Amino acid sequence: MATTHTRAAARLTLAPSVILLLAWMAIPLAMTLYFSTLRYNLLMPGMESYVGVENYGWFLTDPAFKAAIVNTLTLVLGVLAITLIGGTALALLLDQPMWGQGIVRLLVIAPFFVMPTVSALVWKNMLMHPVNGLFAWIAQSLGMEPVDWFAELPLFSIIVIVAWGWLPFATLIILTALQSLDSEQREAAEMDGAGPVSVFAYITLPHLARALTVVVLIETIFLLSVFAEILVTTNGGPGTATTNLAFLIYAQALLQYDIGGASAGGVIAVILANIVAVFLIRMVGKNLES
Repeated sequence: MATTHTRAAARLTLAPSVILLLAWMAIPLAMTLYFSTLRYNLLMPGMESYVGVENYGWFLTDPAFKAAIVNTLTLVLGVLAITLIGGTALALLLDQPMWGQGIVRLLVIAPFFVMPTVSALVWKNMLMHPVNGLFAWIAQSLGMEPVDWFAELPLFSIIVIVAWGWLPFATLIILTALQSLDSEQREAAEMDGAGPVSVFAYITLPHLARALTVVVLIETIFLLSVFAEILVTTNGGPGTATTNLAFLIYAQALLQYDIGGASAGGVIAVILANIVAVFLIRMVGKNLES
């Protein structure tokens, strides 16, 4: 009986928070679903009309949607490749004893705490600017023609900027896992004649599998909604070269004033994000069980 009362009291205590959380999520989602069934343009107030699933059909067949999906996947995969490889390399380097190790680790992790808008402005105006940027100065010093990054390699430039912000996160997670590796196991392998490559392939990398899986899960969820870096640097262009799904929804709502189409896009984005999240969570669960 006491256990029943304890459970009832716990549920009653948690009820306000659960209700608030559900309302926080359900009300905006319900409004988005409602607006997605309307032909609703902000430039024509009072002219709303019910169109059912027409907005979804239009959004899914829009050529810009196909480009946005490809750009989103390219951005996610590109950033993951850079952060996983670079994060592992940096973690292995930072795990070695060195002078000023704490300061070096702090400097490596620092970019993760820079706001995306600020980092995008720094990269755009101080590093990748075709006239006054650092990369342009280096190219001119070597007698080469400076690269107009955001005109010639727009999506690659966005990937580099976003990866720079997420590389410290991957490094920190991998470094934490690396420090839990049993040094005796590594020393035993080295005494048996295993070289650095063999030790990394057969001992270090399998030990890092869970950490790498966590990095993939967390980064993917956030990378699906990259927005600030694109808005500040390329504004989705040239054309739709750097338009991802998040930016396409923004452009539809606040540049085209089409709330109905943007709401349909938002619902589609939520569905796709949940599909990816479920797949990644299952992958993490299998990895943790192994």
